[in-house]
Amino acid sequence: MAPPSAVSPERDANDDSKPSTAAPHEPGLSESKAKVQMPKFPGPPSFADKYAEREYLKGRLAAAFRIFGKYGYDEGVAGHITLRDPVQPDTFWVNPFGVAFSLIRKSDLIQVDHDGTVIDGGKVRLLNAAAFMIHGAVHKARPDVMCAAHSHSIYGRAFCSLGRKLDMITQDSCSFHNDHVLYESFNGIVLAEKEGRDIATCLGDKKAALLQNHGLLTVGETVEAAVFWFISLEKCCQAQLAADAAAGGRGHQTVKIDDEDAAFTYKTIGTPKAGWFSAKPLFDVVEKECGADFLQ
Repeated sequence: MAPPSAVSPERDANDDSKPSTAAPHEPGLSESKAKVQMPKFPGPPSFADKYAEREYLKGRLAAAFRIFGKYGYDEGVAGHITLRDPVQPDTFWVNPFGVAFSLIRKSDLIQVDHDGTVIDGGKVRLLNAAAFMIHGAVHKARPDVMCAAHSHSIYGRAFCSLGRKLDMITQDSCSFHNDHVLYESFNGIVLAEKEGRDIATCLGDKKAALLQNHGLLTVGETVEAAVFWFISLEKCCQAQLAADAAAGGRGHQTVKIDDEDAAFTYKTIGTPKAGWFSAKPLFDVVEKECGADFLQ
């Protein structure tokens, strides 16, 4: 017998009680209700004044570090998030080396040109060489990237030791369907310009990279998107590590989402605007918790 969602009885043209063929996996859902669409996502603010945009974005970058600190993505002095400067697009802002994520303020950020020279910023003007090598190469190769995030988060590090990409096993992992890469090399701390370029080349036009034996790297057209993709990728790594262990312990494998469904889901949750909007609650909370401290 066919399931209710597969039944298409004859009906009056004005009768909307017919089970929907537009949403066949929802038994009993009427066609009129199935036609209700997801609301349009709002977007980031726009600025006519590039200097005003710079100040706003530096505040968002400072908030991003507070979020990373809150989530425990700091590991000593490792980790960096960069912001392309809207006034001088061939430069970027980054955290000063050795300042805790959870203490970073807008005034602490330092501005770096693509020669690796600190040209402006706070009192501490130490630049993490690895931050420059990786992020400088990414920003140079990807004019669309406003922000890039890298840190040594625990589940990302663990998953990156496996030498494999994510499986599509959850709805959230579909955000990275055909939109992440595996960088299959590790040559120690990234202090060479060539390796930075190799990482940027491997990343290509994708939004995330799993750096083998190293950690996660995400990029975005906004600070918010890059931050959300990092947090989501970290949680996807955690989920897959747990799922693989549970399935393996029973002699089974995880159930994979097929390519068509993963691609369809990506169109809703994997877009740049979806990344920006998904991060909004994180930034709202950190603003409430920190007050105006990070904006100083």
